[in-house]
Amino acid sequence: MNNEQFTAVVPAAGVGSRMAADKPKQYLELAGYTVLESTLLRLISHNNINKIVLVISPEDDYLQELPISKASWLQVVMGGKERSDSVLNGLQACDDNWVLVHDAARPCVRHDDISALLALAGTGSGGILAKQATDTIKLAQKSNQNACKIVDRSISREHIWQALTPQLFPRKELIAALQWCVQKNIAVTDEASAIEQTGGTVQLVAGAHDNIKITHPGDLALAQFFLEQQQINNTGGICE
Repeated sequence: MNNEQFTAVVPAAGVGSRMAADKPKQYLELAGYTVLESTLLRLISHNNINKIVLVISPEDDYLQELPISKASWLQVVMGGKERSDSVLNGLQACDDNWVLVHDAARPCVRHDDISALLALAGTGSGGILAKQATDTIKLAQKSNQNACKIVDRSISREHIWQALTPQLFPRKELIAALQWCVQKNIAVTDEASAIEQTGGTVQLVAGAHDNIKITHPGDLALAQFFLEQQQINNTGGICE
């Protein structure tokens, strides 16, 4: 693609309670760095990303201890109560026409996938990295309160895709969509959901299956393995 430059917004204000760790998951060690450093370095080493807006909690005491916090390409802003509030704060610190939003806990995203997503810029509608479901999908009964859920029915996986990040949208469109959801008290778990809620179009770009989000304790070892394999196979765009 051309030399157009983009800003990535990285919301990192969460605590990651499902990791059951003594610090937020983005500050756990991974491959000689913290998870957050690995993610930021993966993004900024892409040829078309020249700035990252990192959104952290006002109570964050960890970032200032990392050398990366002084990087010239990094701008730090404070987050809000919900993810949508934090992303809004990050977007308002940018002036780009198109902006990427990427999870702090996805350090394994590949440069080729980022490039494929960035190719959507200027096409009229944004999009997301996603992977098509490969497992059989079951819908659980809503009314069942037992510890073991009961299957209501199977859902065809033909049209089921799992949303990943980065997600790329026109900045002004995404700001308006997120603000609308906040005003309507609609909870959204990713940026594409806000665009969907306001009638926008979201394109799907097939991404690699190793672009996992570190959520549970076992995910750290899996991410470590994926990073090692990417380095061996030269498929990631590895931090150096």
